[in-house]
Amino acid sequence: MKQTVVLQHLTIGYAAKGNQKVVAQGLDAAINSGELTCLLGSNGIGKSTLLRTLSAFQPPLGGDILLCTDGGAPQSLTTFTDRELSRLVGIVLTEKPDVRNMTVDDLVGMGRSPYTGFWGTLTEADRQIVAEAISLVGIRPLQGRMVHTLSDGERQKVMIAKALAQQTPVIYLDEPTAFLDYPSKVETMQLLRRLAHGQQKTIFLSTHDVELALQLADCLWLMEPGQLSVGTPRQLADNGALSRFIEHGGIRFDHDSLTLRITKL
Repeated sequence: MKQTVVLQHLTIGYAAKGNQKVVAQGLDAAINSGELTCLLGSNGIGKSTLLRTLSAFQPPLGGDILLCTDGGAPQSLTTFTDRELSRLVGIVLTEKPDVRNMTVDDLVGMGRSPYTGFWGTLTEADRQIVAEAISLVGIRPLQGRMVHTLSDGERQKVMIAKALAQQTPVIYLDEPTAFLDYPSKVETMQLLRRLAHGQQKTIFLSTHDVELALQLADCLWLMEPGQLSVGTPRQLADNGALSRFIEHGGIRFDHDSLTLRITKL
């Protein structure tokens, strides 16, 4: 697997009025292409801050983030223009898109905006890419539907298709299974794993769905106070990181089966 995103002694947090609030520091890790990588951690530990920093929505307080593009040497995230980044990194946020009077085809087509001219007119080649993205996600029957009429699960697939239409090697997702019922959570995670493996995408997502991450992720990033543990689910089970994270308040972690057990009170 090729390293696509590399963190070098990264410090994340916020700077305001000359003061810095450090959320996490000394982060060294890499995200590989062709893998589904899931970011775990308790509320408030800094998962969203890390995602925003990786996405260039906010600057790091220290260290660096390198992007390894096809055939080129690793480059610092800070050296890319916004337009260049829009062709390298796709982002799917937790918030539901508040759009009206727009079809699924139109919304997915917005993923082509880094490549279209000033008026955003899609060429025949653009439309073919949109159609392929819609087909990959399995939502062709929804193509003519208005976005506001979709279920949460359908809408999430549309947003993933939009990111695919953007044709970026890297896709970040912030809690992509939030608001979904359990079958839709499973389907979405299976879809993302399939896209990572089949399309050789670098897919990195934050999630609170620990059990799904344990079963479907190729790699886990577990944010804990003062450290970031990185490895396969089995590796993090063997080194005790998953037990530290999971075992609280009647929740037990079964090391052998990589499953959670709830103690009946």
